[in-house]
Amino acid sequence: MAIYDLHGRVAVVTGGSSGIGYATVELLLEAGAAVAFCGRDSDRLASAETRLRERFPAARLLAHTCDVLDQPQVQAFAERVASELGAASMLVNNAGQGRVSTFADTSDAAWSEELNLKFFSIIYPVRAFLPQLQSQPDASIVCVNSLLASQPEPHMVATSAARAGIKNLVRSMAFEFAPQGVRVNGILIGLVESGQWRRRFEQREQREQDWPQWTGELAQRKHIPLGRLGLPSEAANAIFFLASPLSSYTTGSHIDVSGGLSRHA
Repeated sequence: MAIYDLHGRVAVVTGGSSGIGYATVELLLEAGAAVAFCGRDSDRLASAETRLRERFPAARLLAHTCDVLDQPQVQAFAERVASELGAASMLVNNAGQGRVSTFADTSDAAWSEELNLKFFSIIYPVRAFLPQLQSQPDASIVCVNSLLASQPEPHMVATSAARAGIKNLVRSMAFEFAPQGVRVNGILIGLVESGQWRRRFEQREQREQDWPQWTGELAQRKHIPLGRLGLPSEAANAIFFLASPLSSYTTGSHIDVSGGLSRHA
């Protein structure tokens, strides 16, 4: 049962064909929202759409192939959402993954690529959908960010720096958009089950270990107090709260979804 009724509202999720994005689409559909989601991989997007339509046959659902780093593509996505579903009142920015590198081995090109990905995967969708959001009551933007924004790791220097900038961007947009009735918040995720972790699991040296054993040891090495990796659905719950009117008096803030891994105040 959905924790809030979102019938009559339109939500947009970037990077929605797998992981946290997909779990967020599911939760929004359960609550009755019309949902548009995008991704770069057309095959993965089609597969996700098929599964969602099987589960939610009556849903108003739009799947659109789009590279969020391509401004014309993002603008075309926004125009299609408005035409087919109506003006969006919720935008969830969920795109990008981590880059493993130290300061010494991060090239200029890698710095540019990482900063461009993290910032413009948010800037372009916000620019494209802001006019729609401004036309809706209690509109919201949610940015999926990482605990690295507050707790950087030396082996992920470029990603940590970019994530910190996104945390600042969320607060800046929240201040600027508040008079227009658009709230902006984010979540800070720790280690969450994903395709990336599944691929590392498949490459494990101790082949006798199953997924719970392998991730349990990983959580122990990473000193996660709850002793496990997070689930995409758990991150989606936090996103849902911030995107929906459940958080109508919350803007410029971040929810920590790290299983206690956070050491920052």
